[in-house]
Amino acid sequence: MNRRTFLGTAGLAAAGLPHTVGASPASTTTYQEAGRDVPVVEETDVLVAGAGPAGIAAALAAARAGARTRLIETDGCLGGTWTAGLLCWVIDAAGKGGIMAELIQDLKARGSYVPRRGPNFAFDAEIMKLLLEDKMAEAGAGVRLRTRIVAAGVDGGRLTTAVTESKSGREAWRAKVFVDRTGDGDLAARAGCGFDLGHPETGKCQPMTLFALMTGIRFQEIEPFVGGGMEEPKRRLLAAIRKGGFEPSYHGPTLFRIRDDLFTISANHQYGRLATSAADVTAATLQGQQELHAIVKALRSLGDPWSDLAIVATAEHIGVREGRRVHGRYTVTVDDMVRGARFDDAVCRATFCIDVHSTDPGKTKEIEGRRGLKTKPYDIPLRALIARDVEGLMMAGRCISGDFLAHSSYRVTGNAVAMGEAAGRHAAECALANKVP
Repeated sequence: MNRRTFLGTAGLAAAGLPHTVGASPASTTTYQEAGRDVPVVEETDVLVAGAGPAGIAAALAAARAGARTRLIETDGCLGGTWTAGLLCWVIDAAGKGGIMAELIQDLKARGSYVPRRGPNFAFDAEIMKLLLEDKMAEAGAGVRLRTRIVAAGVDGGRLTTAVTESKSGREAWRAKVFVDRTGDGDLAARAGCGFDLGHPETGKCQPMTLFALMTGIRFQEIEPFVGGGMEEPKRRLLAAIRKGGFEPSYHGPTLFRIRDDLFTISANHQYGRLATSAADVTAATLQGQQELHAIVKALRSLGDPWSDLAIVATAEHIGVREGRRVHGRYTVTVDDMVRGARFDDAVCRATFCIDVHSTDPGKTKEIEGRRGLKTKPYDIPLRALIARDVEGLMMAGRCISGDFLAHSSYRVTGNAVAMGEAAGRHAAECALANKVP
C-alpha cells in the first residue's frame, strides 16, 4: 500500500466511512479488509501518544495548563522505558527544572532516589509507577493503557484523529493538538510525516538492550562491580562474566544499584535490528532473554558473592535506543553540539555527550568513539518538536527532529522529560486558542 492510499484509508476509517483496501479477494499476497465504521470515543484538546518520560511530562503539562488531555499507552503501566523497560537510571537530569526537578524531589520523599557518583541516579520502578499514577490523577489527565495507535486521520494537511486497537476493538480519538511520544515516531509516520532512520550512510541503528532486575547479591560485597557512568566497574563485570565462560554481546555491561539487594543490569546488545519491525523486536527480545540467563549462569558458576544471583524479572519491553527521527521545523545537528548552540525558542539544555552504541559488532561491542569531536552543552529549540509535514502534531523525546549523532545525546530521559513538558505546555496553549503549533 502506498502512502497516499494509507492516508486516505486511515482518514476514511477515522471518519467512520466505509472503505476497502488491498487487492481482489483472490489475491494470495494481500487480504481485502471489509469497510467498517470506527466509533469516535472521545474528542479532547490534547492527545499524547506514549506514556514514557516525555509522554508523562507532556500530559502533566497540558492538563495543568487547563487543556482536556488524553494519554494513550501501549504497555500496562505509566513510565515507558523507566518502568516497563526497567531502565531505572536517569541521565542528564541535573540542572533541569520543572517536572524533572519535581520528580526528583518526589522520589527522594518516597525513599527511591539512589545517586551514584555524579549527576545521574537510579530509582525503584514500582515506586516510579505509583508516583506517576498519582501525578496523572492529580492533574486530571485521562489515561488509556494497553492501547496501540495503528492509523491516523489527516484532513487538509492537519492531523485530526488517531485510530487505535485494543481489547475494545478499533476506536478513533479526535484532538486539537497531538504529541507523539511513542519513541519510534509511530503516530507521525502513520500521519504521513517524513523521517530518518539509522546512520545516514549505512542505515544501521544502535543496538537494543533488554534490561532485567537482579537479586541474590549484596551491594557491600559487589560494590567494585557496580557502575553507572564509570568504566572500571564495567571492565570488572565483563571480566567476571568471561571468567564464568560466557562472552556477552555488550562489552560494557553495567549493574545499577536500586537497593542493597536489588539491581538493574544492562548487559546485552542486540545488533542489526529495527525498532520499526515487529519481527526484529521479537528476535531481539528472545535473544536478550537467552543472554541474560546465560550471564547469570556464568556469574553463579564463580561462587560467592554471585552464587545466589537470580533474575527477578526481565523488562516488559526491550530498550530501544533508536527509532524514527521525525522531520521537524528545525533539525538538531552535531554542529549544534560542537558550537554549544543557543536558541531563542529553547526548551531544553542538553549536556550529555555523543553516545553511539556500536552499530557494527565486527569493529567494537562497546561505545563507538567520540569521533574526535568536542561538544558543549547545547539548546534544543521548540521548532525541532513541531512536525514539518503535518499540522497539529508535535514530538518529544527521541523521535524529535535531529541527526544521527545529535540523537545519540538528546535521546536520554533527563532531556526527554524537559522536551515533553515543553511540548505539552505549547500543545495546550495552541489547543485552547484554537491554533496549531
